[in-house]
Amino acid sequence: MGVTGPIRVVVAKPGLDGHDRGAKVIARALRDAGMEVIYTGLHQTPEQIVGTAIQEDADAIGLSILSGAHNTLFAKVIELLRERDAEDIKVFGGGIIPEADIAPLKELGVAEIFTPGATTASIVDWVHANVRQVPA
Repeated sequence: MGVTGPIRVVVAKPGLDGHDRGAKVIARALRDAGMEVIYTGLHQTPEQIVGTAIQEDADAIGLSILSGAHNTLFAKVIELLRERDAEDIKVFGGGIIPEADIAPLKELGVAEIFTPGATTASIVDWVHANVRQVPA
């Protein structure tokens, strides 16, 4: 609908989790697949993440959470996107997320969850298939 250019993805590490190797690997894989990636760094608040996504006109937010606070942090990001009328920004994520928590997170509005063992290719393919389509 008039939107052109590469898919723009904010990759973020919310909360107190200090392990960002996975997030950096995903950011690089998305970049190498032709997407524009904004990596926010460690210890971001949901408010900072949503603010960055809106300011950068992102198509998606990818959250990497290993701290166990996934239910709280995903919920807050989704809530803030709704409050800021930015629900068109898709939220996906990954990390150490128990199988039992995945369905409730999706009901909340998280588009996809990737658990340990997911390949970078599967994540890239999912983003291409489910985030704004780029005109050929």
